[in-house]
Amino acid sequence: MTRYPIDRLVLTPDDIDLSRSPLAGYLGVETHVLGAFNPGLTRLPNGNLLMMARIAEALRTPVRDGHVHAIRWADGRYVLDAWPLEQVDTADPRKFMVSGNQWKVMALTSLSWLLPVELSPDGLEIVALHYDRAVAPSSNLECYGVEDARISRVDGRWLMTACAVSPERHSTVLYSSANGLDWRFEDIILDHQNKDMVIFEGRIDGHYWAQTRPLGELYFAYPPGSEWRSGPSINLASSPDALHWKPYRKPGIRPHAATVATARMGGGAPPILTEEGWLSLWHGVEPHEIVGIYRTYWSLLDRNDPGIVFRTGHTPVLEPSAELTRPLEHQLYLRDVVFTTGVVDCGSHFIVASGEADLACRITHIPREAIFA
Repeated sequence: MTRYPIDRLVLTPDDIDLSRSPLAGYLGVETHVLGAFNPGLTRLPNGNLLMMARIAEALRTPVRDGHVHAIRWADGRYVLDAWPLEQVDTADPRKFMVSGNQWKVMALTSLSWLLPVELSPDGLEIVALHYDRAVAPSSNLECYGVEDARISRVDGRWLMTACAVSPERHSTVLYSSANGLDWRFEDIILDHQNKDMVIFEGRIDGHYWAQTRPLGELYFAYPPGSEWRSGPSINLASSPDALHWKPYRKPGIRPHAATVATARMGGGAPPILTEEGWLSLWHGVEPHEIVGIYRTYWSLLDRNDPGIVFRTGHTPVLEPSAELTRPLEHQLYLRDVVFTTGVVDCGSHFIVASGEADLACRITHIPREAIFA
């Protein structure tokens, strides 16, 4: 496992004050922070860093009176829904499956909102938690939460994608900001299941570009002997305005048949332009038990055509760290997951933000030579 001198957790569930949560005062029951994780990352005009951390706020006692309960936003307030226990499977602490449907149907034991966390320029100290600027559900699109922000700065404007969860669709929504701190909801931009849309930090021939990762229940086979493995892959799309997106004909980053470590994959940090081309940090998942083992890998894409992948690191640049989460052992409900969601280029090194174990925010300083050597 690759180790870096600067690699630590900077935000944990115990750092969150739920009395200042958007949900405070609505539910009449105790909640707790299931996780403070998967942070978008950007540099603010004052030089500090900003993490947009996902706060998964869960019911302390979801099961009571023969029912399991879920939190939902409805018409400007938060309510509880009760499901009879005989209709659900509650084996996973993060969700429960609802039986009796033709399709897989689930509900969440938590509702997620986004908290702006201002950090020192090196990303290692918390400067402020901006509860007054939290991003929470504001429409039926997001009635079960807003998840996994990714932030890109393009031409002096900050763009943030997030996953909006609702019964109607599992979609991607866009927020924008003039200062990286105050966010305005723009619109839904992808309406199919896609948790990993990340916008490139810069335009190509005047167009915005993004990596996407649509999911489905069926994938067609590559021919026998192919170097590629069928399954979820990282696709590409372009847009004239960051609102209307057209899929790109060429494939993006695909899972390799030679390794099970990328049997499932998806976008991580927004691609940034370096002297070598667009640097893309993405996650690969090795099948293991229920969730799998999440690691971070990298690829370099052509600066003029991101459909050309000219170099990929098959050794993970970042792996889950049991050492970092050992002090939080009493709060762990998931292991073997590092989910990278942001990167800032600092010249000699990259500051990388990740979610660790769906529990905490991790900041890692990765030397430039770890990738470009």
